[in-house]
Amino acid sequence: MTDALLVIENLNVSYRGHGRAAHILDGVDIEIGHGQSVGLVGESGSGKSTVAFALLGLLADNAEISADRAAFDGRLRDFAARETATLRGTDIAMIFQDPMTALNPMFTIGTQLVDIQRRRYPKESRRSLWARAQAVLADVGVQDAAARMHRYPHEFSGGMRQRVVIAMALLVEPKLLIADEPTTALDATIEAQVVEVLHRLRQRTAASMLVVSHSMGLIAELCDSVVVMYAGTVVESGKVSDVLHRAHHPYTRALLACEIDPHAAFDPSQDLATIPGNVPDPARRPQGCIFAARCPARHDRCAERPPRRQTGNGQTYSCWLETAR
Repeated sequence: MTDALLVIENLNVSYRGHGRAAHILDGVDIEIGHGQSVGLVGESGSGKSTVAFALLGLLADNAEISADRAAFDGRLRDFAARETATLRGTDIAMIFQDPMTALNPMFTIGTQLVDIQRRRYPKESRRSLWARAQAVLADVGVQDAAARMHRYPHEFSGGMRQRVVIAMALLVEPKLLIADEPTTALDATIEAQVVEVLHRLRQRTAASMLVVSHSMGLIAELCDSVVVMYAGTVVESGKVSDVLHRAHHPYTRALLACEIDPHAAFDPSQDLATIPGNVPDPARRPQGCIFAARCPARHDRCAERPPRRQTGNGQTYSCWLETAR
C-alpha cells in the first residue's frame, strides 16, 4: 500500500528494571491506509494496547521504543515525547477501554466535551464549541443531549459513558481513531449498540481506525484487515475475510476456535475451547517460535525462529508449517 496513513516497521518496546529487560513488542509491523480499519487481535498480554499507547506516547517513562521506520500522513516520525504529543488529541484520538476512568468525575459532560476541542479549535467561542459538542453527542445516540450536557459521568450508564467517550474522540476530527477494547465492559445488548454506532460513524467519516480487541467477532464487524498478535509478536495478518475463513497460523486457529457463536443453541454438555498453557514471560522470551510451548503442531524445527510466509492473496504468517490445513 503506497498511500498509507500510518506505516510502522519493526516496532520494538521493552521495559528496563532491576533485572532483565521485559521485551513487550518484538518486530511489529503495522500499516493503515486512508479510510481503512485495521484490527489488532490477541489474548490478554499479547501487546495490543502497547502498540496503541506507543502511537500516542502514553507508555511509562522507563519504556525503550525503537522502529526501523515510522511515518504518519506522509511524514516520518519517531517515538519521542514531543513528536507523539503533537499528534495526540488532534490527528490521533483514542476511545479508551474504561470510559469511567477516561472521564473526570468533577466536571460535567458538556464541560469536558468543550475542553477536548480547545486544542483543535483554540479560537472558537465556548458557545460554538458547546453547540458542536451537543450535536455530536446526539449523533452518537445520546438522547436528550441538551440536558445530558449538564450531567456528570456518574449519572450515565456504562453504555452511555462509552458513547460520550466516542463523541470526545470524534470532536477533534482525527485522521486516525484508535478504539481500545471499546465494548469489553458492556453487556451484549449495549455492546451491539456501540458497535452499530462505530459502524455508522466509520461509513460517514473519512477517519482511519485501529481497533484493539480480543474478539475476532468485533474485528469482523468493524475492520477490513486484521493483525493477529501473540506475546508481542505478529503471527498472522491479512484481510479479515481471508483470516477468518483460512487461518494459517495455529494460534489464529486456536483463537477462532475459542469464539462463542451468540446465535448457536446452548449445549451444556459441550466444553468451551481453550488454549492450554500461558503467555511466555516477556523477560524470558523463547529463542524459537514464540507460540511453540502451547502449539499442538510443534516439532523440532520450532526451536528456531520461523520464517514469514506470504500467500497468493497477500496474507502473511510466521510458522514452519507451509500449509494451514
